[in-house]
Amino acid sequence: MAVDRGLLGQVESTLFAHSEVIVALVVGILTLTFSLYALHRLRRPMGARFREVLASRDELAVLMHPNPDPDAMAAAIGVACLAEQVGTDTTLQFTGQIRHQENRAFRTVLDLDLDCIDHVSDLAAEHVVLVDHNTPRGFAGASAVLPFAVVDHHPGEGAGEEYTDVRTDYGSCSSIVAEYFQDIGAKPVPPDQHASEIDAEYTLPSTVATGLLYGILADTKHLTSGSSAADFRACSYLSTGVDEDLLDRIANPQVSAEVLEIKARAIAGRQISGSFAVSDVGQLSNVDAIPQAADELIQLEGVTAVVVCGEREGTVYLSGRSRDDRVHMGRALEAAVDEIPNSSAGGHARMGGGQIQERIALPNGGEEQAESVPRPELIDRLFRSMSGDI
Repeated sequence: MAVDRGLLGQVESTLFAHSEVIVALVVGILTLTFSLYALHRLRRPMGARFREVLASRDELAVLMHPNPDPDAMAAAIGVACLAEQVGTDTTLQFTGQIRHQENRAFRTVLDLDLDCIDHVSDLAAEHVVLVDHNTPRGFAGASAVLPFAVVDHHPGEGAGEEYTDVRTDYGSCSSIVAEYFQDIGAKPVPPDQHASEIDAEYTLPSTVATGLLYGILADTKHLTSGSSAADFRACSYLSTGVDEDLLDRIANPQVSAEVLEIKARAIAGRQISGSFAVSDVGQLSNVDAIPQAADELIQLEGVTAVVVCGEREGTVYLSGRSRDDRVHMGRALEAAVDEIPNSSAGGHARMGGGQIQERIALPNGGEEQAESVPRPELIDRLFRSMSGDI
């Protein structure tokens, strides 16, 4: 077939004359294509993105915050469950102790395999996923850890190298993890069935669904404090997989005599200023009794905000509760200890916690006395911070 050389020459001349326009057009098309692709990836559900992040590694360490509560443990087993289904090995790790009877029951009833660590070298994998906190803490060398991923609902500046999902408007971390499963179409497995009986690519085992539901209930006081619409949606999604017998055994553990004694001591020794209460329960061996005592005090008629403090092994622990719109408890505790050395505090509007170290451990195994605040002065600071005076 003959080719009209004149026509080809005319086309070449036209292309050459408008080369800049053509290049700009090609660049524009490529830019639009990449932009649409990026927008598509960004609009994907967070659960789908998190699934890909987990699948990108062969093994991960899932790290809970010190002295993990049901929400932290539930989020951890949820992440491990999802990781397992994409072929990633996980080790669940924590620092401190699991002391509260509710926390011990959660671990025992669900038969959780959790590894306690003291040093950064104890981490089971190079890549670490933080759940229910966003900054590594509680073990030697924690400041050197750069998390691979972070899933949390607490305020903070921490972030993951590959993935960060911090939703401070959610009442629990368990709600976020439950949403991940829902995002990828996972079906909760009823307690009387096995995962193999479920027609779905991804499933949510009954024990994990039960744990996640209890994690939500524990962190929102049974959906009565600090909960959001997302927490209710998560509970609805999880409901078909919940084992009511396991849930009852976790929710109704035996209470130690010391916890009851601390609660009584907090009520009897409370100091009242207006509608605020502060109670110093003194020395104790079980610091988990302090938030339980705060839960009791906030129920007293006429009391809208409370802080309970107690001391164990040279550290003063604070736990606060608020049902007063004027008192953001996390900020109030933070303000109260702001100028006190070796202290930290924070939390949400309805609940918060803090610590003041009065004895500091030394590298040689000894300890030194830190600058301490007289208890009357601390109580005065707590009242003033709840009142908004500091």
